[in-house]
Amino acid sequence: QVQLVESGGGLVQAGGSLRLSCATSEIIFRTSAILWYRQAPGKQRSLVATITSEGTPRYADSVKGRFTISRDNAKNTVYLQMNSLKPEDTAVYYCKAFNWEQGDTWGQGTQVTVSS
Repeated sequence: QVQLVESGGGLVQAGGSLRLSCATSEIIFRTSAILWYRQAPGKQRSLVATITSEGTPRYADSVKGRFTISRDNAKNTVYLQMNSLKPEDTAVYYCKAFNWEQGDTWGQGTQVTVSS
């Protein structure tokens, strides 16, 4: 049973933009922090950005000033706006929901490829 669905990945040139979406059920959305991770080939999965259920964002240093995480309460969706993309941003991007009752719930991932 899929509870998180990512979309919006694709191929973009360096300097371009993409917006990733992470859609989930209302109950998960309202009770969970949502986190975006990425995993490049041969590397460990790393945290990119988080947003609490109250809407407080945090970012990894590598994406500060370029990425913006936001919540759309009407659509039960979290977005990751990615600007000024670099080849090193190439990875599979995953969203994860976390709350103390259910723990972690992962999405299936979406590929982002940035060409130089």
